[in-house]
Amino acid sequence: MAKDFVLTQEGYNKLKEQLDYLKNVRRKEASERIKQARELGDLSENAEYDSAKEEQGIIEADIKRIEDELERAVIIEDPKSSNKVTLGCTVRIREDGEEEEFQIVGTAEADIKQNKISNNSPLAEALLGRKKGEKIIVAAVEPYEVEIVEIRK
Repeated sequence: MAKDFVLTQEGYNKLKEQLDYLKNVRRKEASERIKQARELGDLSENAEYDSAKEEQGIIEADIKRIEDELERAVIIEDPKSSNKVTLGCTVRIREDGEEEEFQIVGTAEADIKQNKISNNSPLAEALLGRKKGEKIIVAAVEPYEVEIVEIRK
């Protein structure tokens, strides 16, 4: 059985937009490229045709993957006001005097450049269910200690 696919509402909406773009824009572009390549003649030695067919295959695979992800999607509800770290909340931590802030999201939305960490990461796993002020040891290759400074929903 397929595993649930955890997303925030924002992440779900972005996937729906991506699917719409692939189906309504990219699929048509690929089809047009194939049509144009066919007009170039012999398909057995037509690199343009081969390239266009490969692109079409990639687009169709992406569409199928996203449709599957959306079908299995479990939307993280906006966290209720709570004093515990939950999926979807933003947490400010302190490590060695330095503070950092992360939002805990599902694996599909994790993006360290946007300070979004996967709920399956060692840091998130250590933080989930904990309260402000707690000091936690994060089980990593080299374990380290963090303190929860703030939890925002």
